[in-house]
Amino acid sequence: MPPKGSNSVTKTFEMLALLGENPDGISAAQAAETTGYPFSTAYRLLGGLVESGYASFDARTKIYTLGMEVFRLAQKVAHRRGLAGATKDLLEDLTATTGESSILAIRRGNSALTVLTVDGPQFRTTTDPGDESPLHTSAIGQALLAHDPDADATIKALDLEARTPYSITDPGQMRRKLAQIRETGWAGQSEENDIGMNALAVPVFDLDGSLLASLALAAPVFRRSLDELVALVPQLTETAAAVAARFPR
Repeated sequence: MPPKGSNSVTKTFEMLALLGENPDGISAAQAAETTGYPFSTAYRLLGGLVESGYASFDARTKIYTLGMEVFRLAQKVAHRRGLAGATKDLLEDLTATTGESSILAIRRGNSALTVLTVDGPQFRTTTDPGDESPLHTSAIGQALLAHDPDADATIKALDLEARTPYSITDPGQMRRKLAQIRETGWAGQSEENDIGMNALAVPVFDLDGSLLASLALAAPVFRRSLDELVALVPQLTETAAAVAARFPR
């Protein structure tokens, strides 16, 4: 949690951030304990967020979660910045051509932040706009991490926690995989992030070589093997170049 603020506006935003850090929800008592505020203060702040639509309250479980107003504003920001609106048709074309779900993500701290997804005709992605994925287990994250100039330091800072039995948790093995990604130009993972899912991602570079984002295709393992996704790298890299040309400067 960020340092506690001294005014009600700051406290409200801190409470909103706390809800964002707890996607499964939190009770008023838990919020008070985490922030150090009196229960009455936490209850009042959460109540104000519910009234404004920035939080939702389940009377049965007594749990508060982020409200739809947050999603609405996030969508407006994304479209204003061009991270979603300017590239959605490109991902739609990619999905239509390949038949698989497509994902656009950017780096946010030590996570990959999903900006835009287009579901395939039969199966949806396992991530939604606004979700954060681990850099070391997800294809979109590995594509970003591989081109981090301070990748070694980042790996040391990461908690290489296993999400599945196939996740890479050894720093040396992760470094070897990142070197392979840089050599091949793509990052592939088979059930490292989600059981039953394969994904393949490529980096999105600016004209000056700066890393902007990563672009991925995802498919259930029974639908496409990782090798079959690799065969789609040409379409993926072509779309990545088109996305880079539209990226906000």
